Amino acid sequence: MESQTATRPSSPPRPQVVIVGGGFGGIECVKKLDGADADVLLVDRNNYHLFTPLLYQVASSLLNPSDIAYPLRKLLRGSRNLRFRRSTVTDIDLDGKYLTTADGHRIDWDVLVLAAGSESNFFGNGEIAERSIGLKNLDEALQLRNHILSCLDQASRATDPEEIAAWLTFVIVGGGPTGVEYAGALAELFRLVLRAEYPELIGHSPRIVLVEAMDRLLPPFDPRLGAYAEKVLTRLGVEVMTGVRVEGATDSEVRLSGVEPAGEVEIASRTLVWAAGVRPTDLAGEVEAEKSRSRRLRVDEFLRLDGRNDVYAIGDLASVDQDGQELPMLSPPAMQAGRYVARRILAGLRRKGSKKPFRYKDKGTMAVIGRNAAVAEVGALRLTGFIGWLAWLGLHLYYLVGFRNRLAVMISWGFNYLKADRPVRLITRAKAAPLADA
Repeated sequence: MESQTATRPSSPPRPQVVIVGGGFGGIECVKKLDGADADVLLVDRNNYHLFTPLLYQVASSLLNPSDIAYPLRKLLRGSRNLRFRRSTVTDIDLDGKYLTTADGHRIDWDVLVLAAGSESNFFGNGEIAERSIGLKNLDEALQLRNHILSCLDQASRATDPEEIAAWLTFVIVGGGPTGVEYAGALAELFRLVLRAEYPELIGHSPRIVLVEAMDRLLPPFDPRLGAYAEKVLTRLGVEVMTGVRVEGATDSEVRLSGVEPAGEVEIASRTLVWAAGVRPTDLAGEVEAEKSRSRRLRVDEFLRLDGRNDVYAIGDLASVDQDGQELPMLSPPAMQAGRYVARRILAGLRRKGSKKPFRYKDKGTMAVIGRNAAVAEVGALRLTGFIGWLAWLGLHLYYLVGFRNRLAVMISWGFNYLKADRPVRLITRAKAAPLADA
């Protein structure tokens, strides 16, 4: 009698979920999919998640880069279904259901989540783009830190008063949270460092000019909070210009329009910091789908691209209409969208349809202006001063990724508060890392 060996039928391949972008939306999505019955691949050009709200503190010599960045492989370590690949996505084929990376690799997917984020928007002004420094990524923050400290060194060795004044004049464009926070941090840096460490510059005062095209600071906030921010910045020595636009720049000056009563003026300055707006990354242009006026990918109420069940767009890349307005390019909408899409993917894996559309719940916005001074808007609640500052500290510590990062930032903040010092005043130079753009 022949023996028969039972053969176990092979299980079907698991769905392949690909998430492009390791920012706030992508991270929230991938964490929710840990342990799901699917293979999840996170793709990002950097090998770390960056806590962008604190970038200005790296640029102003308070925090180290490692304090606000967290390795993505460490974040996914120990998971049985989450993987990471450092690559730059250059092309997406929606019909073929694959994407191509800069190193020529093809990545197939069953479900795709686009969360590639945003970059600085110079509104087509190439002159400004070439001569300004942004605050959107770690490279720019380090470049800005190097530049500011180098300006102080250049001013300290100059002899001509006009040249010294140009080196010590810093123009910041954008009166939103980033511009306001950086202007306050820069004023504090100069107050703590100049008199103590640059005796050559005694008698020369730095000039910080904050330029905003709207008629007030912090346009998304209650007008009273914008007025409070202007009052605090003015007290710190920042020159606030509202209703003013930047028309152009050279290596030695910045041209402004709308300045009363002169109309157009030129400011001698070697520094132009751009915090005036963002736009979706170039990846949005590679996707053949409908775009909004802001060049973001239009999605439906379920955050799907073109109504497809296999392609989602979230965060700064996606144009989400709610109550007749496009959701702002901020981290809270991206995080909520990431968690929502993950729940939809999980429901699909369990063969359970999810009919509840995405609805962003605004939990408020905050901005810190300086020591003991911040503004917060939470529903009908308005906070300013020390209470707002404490709320800002607590919220940002809570959302930082990693215990070590939270501890390091808390220690740095405590040291700065007690000792009144900006300890990370290093001018660094580094050659491009091999395979940096893979």
